[in-house]
Amino acid sequence: MSPHTAMDTVPRWPAVVASTEVFALGECPVWDPTRDRVVWVDVDAGTVHEGRLDGDQVHCTRSHKVDQTAGAVAVSPAGDLLVAGTQALLTVTTEGARLSGPVILPPGGRRLNDGACDPAGAFLVGSMTLSEEDTPGTEVLVRVERDGGLTVLDDDLTLSNGLAWSADGTVLYSIDSIPGVIWARPYDAATGTAGPRREWLRFTDGLPDGMCVDAEDHVWVAVWGAGQVRRYAPDATLAAVVDVPAPHTTSMAFLGDRLLITTATFGLTPEQLAEYPDSGRLFLAGTGTTGLPPAYWSGAS
Repeated sequence: MSPHTAMDTVPRWPAVVASTEVFALGECPVWDPTRDRVVWVDVDAGTVHEGRLDGDQVHCTRSHKVDQTAGAVAVSPAGDLLVAGTQALLTVTTEGARLSGPVILPPGGRRLNDGACDPAGAFLVGSMTLSEEDTPGTEVLVRVERDGGLTVLDDDLTLSNGLAWSADGTVLYSIDSIPGVIWARPYDAATGTAGPRREWLRFTDGLPDGMCVDAEDHVWVAVWGAGQVRRYAPDATLAAVVDVPAPHTTSMAFLGDRLLITTATFGLTPEQLAEYPDSGRLFLAGTGTTGLPPAYWSGAS
């Protein structure tokens, strides 16, 4: 099914600038309602940011450098941050201490990319290559078990990216950005059992990047290169579009009834940056719906 289906007839909402800071590769926003904060990463800068929503602006309140790439972040019930570093996971405690976690990838030209917690709090994370010469279809998606062991869900991806679960937690959606595919598979968070995957949606105009699911069981997808976040019904039909004045939309998270969107300046030409000067900032959009309660990391590692 084409993502263009009914593009001109579905509801469309604008996104407005919500930060003064600019991020080269802003990614993986996570809402932490317990502490009334949002966290996100600037991947290549190796920085995890904490912020607070104040009206229509997200103000950065604290930042953590991890001295490596920071592909994704998750939050524990106590407020610690689990960070997907270059090859391994690490924890940044509420006091700012860094604790080493499980190694996911061998040293070399690959890094961890997007990750998220399943409804039971287990952390899933994927990988991507850093070299254009690497063989496509060799990247992984893994789940980190309570003993620190790894369960491989996929080992044939090209650029593992966004992850989300259906409202009842029984379907895992996962993105492989380069072929432009969103996969769907049965999932049991209690046992960690994942069933066979099927192609749920394929993109031909831009690359699917980050993803989340709302309280009405619709899937939201940030489309890198299109300057959009798109909402899809469970049957993969297009339901709505958020227009973002930044071509490289990367991910999103619901902050109550508003959608927070991360964007990037990475990969834009000087001409594109001049045309879209707000690229790399955070954006907010009112969409008339709310998100699912966030899943906190179980702290198993």
